[in-house]
Amino acid sequence: MKKQVEDLIYQYYWRKKEVSRICSILWRRYSLTPSAGMVSKYGIEATLPKANTSLKSYAEMDALDARDKRLYDRYKDYEEIVKAIESIANYLEDEQQKIILDCMMEGMSYRSIADHLGINRNKIRLMKEKMLCQICQKCHFLHDLIDKKTA
Repeated sequence: MKKQVEDLIYQYYWRKKEVSRICSILWRRYSLTPSAGMVSKYGIEATLPKANTSLKSYAEMDALDARDKRLYDRYKDYEEIVKAIESIANYLEDEQQKIILDCMMEGMSYRSIADHLGINRNKIRLMKEKMLCQICQKCHFLHDLIDKKTA
């Protein structure tokens, strides 16, 4: 269980980036106008012909809908995991544990965390193990999240 929680924490950084990437894809696509923010409104560029992005074939629409659904499902899953990981800090009392958690969420290694805090790597490892035990005991929502992920 501790290893799975640790993996979730280390995966936070790329999941957070993926959530914002999917957000920009999904919600930019559904703006009020088909070419919102993508054409010039002034100058010579405004006089040039613009592509008709509102017309798509049925096959493109079907593929687009399937991709959008897949992206939206991934968005919901990742958003749930990101929020759960962000809420872990509320369950930690020790400030150094919170700093270690933040560093882990950024993907920092033992060595870089130790350099950052000015503490021995072995002490960081022990503090991290203690923190993970505390998280596993207090954060029952993570158990449900991991069970759902493995099912």
